[in-house]
Amino acid sequence: MSGDLLRSGQVARAAGVNIQTLRYYERRGLLEEPERSPGGHRLYEGETVTALRVIKAAQRLGFTLEEVAELLETGRHRHGRPVAGLQQRAAAKLAEVDARIADLTTIRTALSAAVEAGCDDLTLCASSACCPIPFTDLAEENRHAGPCC
Repeated sequence: MSGDLLRSGQVARAAGVNIQTLRYYERRGLLEEPERSPGGHRLYEGETVTALRVIKAAQRLGFTLEEVAELLETGRHRHGRPVAGLQQRAAAKLAEVDARIADLTTIRTALSAAVEAGCDDLTLCASSACCPIPFTDLAEENRHAGPCC
């Protein structure tokens, strides 16, 4: 190890995580096991703060810890040469996000229509022909021409 070494609390504070998160990432293999002081305290290189920030940023972008571990592992073994990984995984994650946005847009439209229609009782609404909530197709045989919601 080189440079100034940091204790667990210092690393956790600098990266904006708690100590339990730091230790969890060690157990998961996202961070290398640190050296120990003669008194048994964990001692980390300053780069650990950067690694923690990278992990948290990747999580905010929707990557799971398993995916983050794979990306970090790929980066550790590239030995100065480009390795396919982040581009492909980012494109796949972008497709997932786009699909979720489409799903959420559909949900938002249905909920907005339900609010606008004044739907207040799911059972009554499900049996109404004018109910805007998509489950009405499932209850088609129960529809009647009564007042909307």
